[in-house]
Amino acid sequence: MSNQQKMIEVYKAKGELEAQVIKGLLESHGIPCLFQSHAASSVHPFAINGLGEVRIMVPKNTADEARRLIEAD
Repeated sequence: MSNQQKMIEVYKAKGELEAQVIKGLLESHGIPCLFQSHAASSVHPFAINGLGEVRIMVPKNTADEARRLIEAD
């Protein structure tokens, strides 16, 4: 993945476990992804009022395919 490739959000997982499942799905289809979260999962293991949410980011050129895979799962 190029350092110049823009990463965009395709999904907000309710916690680290859901994010890991989606990461596995995307990576099994050759789509790299990163997580972005504002709270430590050990402090907020579940999403309550947005705390604990994990944003799933993929390269912009793979976003449509990533969303399709997530919705189909």
